[in-house]
Amino acid sequence: MIIFEGQKIRRFYDRTTETWYFSIVDIIKVLTDSANPTDYLKKLRKRDLELGKYIGTNCPQVEMITETGKNRKTLAGNPENLFRIIQAVPSKKAEPIKLWLAKVGYERLQEINDPEKALNRSRGYWQKMGRSNQWIQQRMMGQEVRNKLTDYWKNNEVKEQGEYAILTNIIHEEWSGLSVKDHKKLKNLETQNLRDHMSDAELIFTALAELSTRQIAETIKAKGLEDNKVPAKKGGKIAKDARLALEQKTGKKVVTGKNFLEAEKRKKLK
Repeated sequence: MIIFEGQKIRRFYDRTTETWYFSIVDIIKVLTDSANPTDYLKKLRKRDLELGKYIGTNCPQVEMITETGKNRKTLAGNPENLFRIIQAVPSKKAEPIKLWLAKVGYERLQEINDPEKALNRSRGYWQKMGRSNQWIQQRMMGQEVRNKLTDYWKNNEVKEQGEYAILTNIIHEEWSGLSVKDHKKLKNLETQNLRDHMSDAELIFTALAELSTRQIAETIKAKGLEDNKVPAKKGGKIAKDARLALEQKTGKKVVTGKNFLEAEKRKKLK
């Protein structure tokens, strides 16, 4: 959560896509000083059908903490989405908020031009959470593999909203035997990032599955969601076969219910 001119704006950082998402209702409240920003937004979407369609297509529901301290799905937008919404709201605060969002975008642009800044930020986050240097190295390698896969999808007609998640789940379920949701449930995770609670082995097999998926997709020149389901399943199977072979040799399961939640709590207390 951050403060803009004395008012709270909830936000969430998606470390998979390296994108900030802000609560749209909070932005509306800042713009309008409305006593009921949720109702204002509903009326705005009904009045401006094009805007309503844009929000429905581009703005995801993200879990954020409410005033009562509970996590709830909240309509959220990245800076680009918010610029579009701000255009539709008559407000004296529009320009200050645009400048503020532009600053957020500028910081992200700096990281694109100098990727080391993004890497250092992620490394610092994991160090604060008590991860070992070996684990951090493995996590960063896996993220690079993931980025190359999503870059391929982006350039080959796969839609980021929804379709990335479908393909990711196919890959994950194929190699691990569990959906992403079930794997999080096994680890007793709620809003936490699954990959941030994977073991070294889980990270390695996830990376192998996604690397294999991308290389197969590139080979068959897959385009769109349906085409990319084929390499997703095949890439996941390559990692599955390797997992089963390792489990047979060691007698140990790769997919585990272990997480870092207790370690993180101890680190925060210190």
